Amino acid sequence: MSNKIGVRIDSPKSPVAVCTSSGTLGHSLSLGRADAAVVISDSAALADAAATGIGNKVSSPHNIEPAIAFGQKIEGVLGIVVIVDSKIGFWGNVELTRISEDR
Repeated sequence: MSNKIGVRIDSPKSPVAVCTSSGTLGHSLSLGRADAAVVISDSAALADAAATGIGNKVSSPHNIEPAIAFGQKIEGVLGIVVIVDSKIGFWGNVELTRISEDR
């Protein structure tokens, strides 16, 4: 059995967008080292751009709080999750949940 973390989306407003940027996973170019910089917004374009910008500010777990503070200033961002190594930070309209898979 493995445990994973998920973000529960229960928005009375529709639609809602969730975008992730990663400096360690996937094929996209990132200037940061976040395993995941997740942004929730009403706008997919804004969520994508903000996730990239926030993720680019992360080079170590010590950058999680400053990166989230940067993202909080972006108008239209509703929630942020930043994961680096075994550290996580979050802000806003975010509810984390454990996802268990039996294999």
